[in-house]
Amino acid sequence: MSLGQQLQPHLPFLRRYGRALTGSQMHGDAYVRATLEAIVAAPEQFPQGVDPRLALYRMFHVIWGSTNVDSTASAASDDVAAQEQVAQARLARITPQSRQALLLTAMEGFTHEDTAYLIGVPEEEVSLLVRDALHEIETQTQARVLIIEDEPIIAMDLETIVRDLGHDVTAVAVTRDEALREALAKRPGLVLADIQLADDSSGIDAVKDILAEFAVPVIFITAFPERLLTGERPEPTFLITKPFQRSTVKAAIAQALFFDETTAPT
Repeated sequence: MSLGQQLQPHLPFLRRYGRALTGSQMHGDAYVRATLEAIVAAPEQFPQGVDPRLALYRMFHVIWGSTNVDSTASAASDDVAAQEQVAQARLARITPQSRQALLLTAMEGFTHEDTAYLIGVPEEEVSLLVRDALHEIETQTQARVLIIEDEPIIAMDLETIVRDLGHDVTAVAVTRDEALREALAKRPGLVLADIQLADDSSGIDAVKDILAEFAVPVIFITAFPERLLTGERPEPTFLITKPFQRSTVKAAIAQALFFDETTAPT
């Protein structure tokens, strides 16, 4: 099997990680593209003797730590520029390495040993980095959250997680029409959206309806995250894979709000 064939199944998830880390579809994909270009240009530098997924993420982190690839992306919109200013303000209060450790363990499912290898720290430091990331991010971000989920048990679990993080739940919607109605009645600062809803409507369409009215960060919840990484609107910058862990949801919420200008630190 060629190297390209070995890496192909892992690319959607690396794109998810890149987007979550940068808060931007454009910039996250730019780092992934630069990573692949580096592998093609110097395949002999691709890590040997480790799992291909682990090696791929390691190459991503080499690029992340050594190169500013934003210039390879197209010009950012005003919304993206404003988003980056907010993120930059927060980066002054939390180290990028902490955020990487949080996302790698909670969202991407790497062990502490693998995370230490990826970001180049002793294994015993990973737990401290994750703890610091959660503390710093959670103390900076409070929001009103709309949950779009038709499974009662899952909806209750999500509502508990949201409230435990100190956020308010504006409503739990189970259909596309109800989601838009609730969003317009009490504008949320974050949307958690399942894909398949009670009346066979789509959570993707519900999010499109909401985004047509106002901008809001969205976290999609799906068993097939790679199906949403298409580059089409709504941009799936943040994705949670079913079945999810509570820590994964917490990390995704914290990171989504980290880049949201409405919760910027003063």
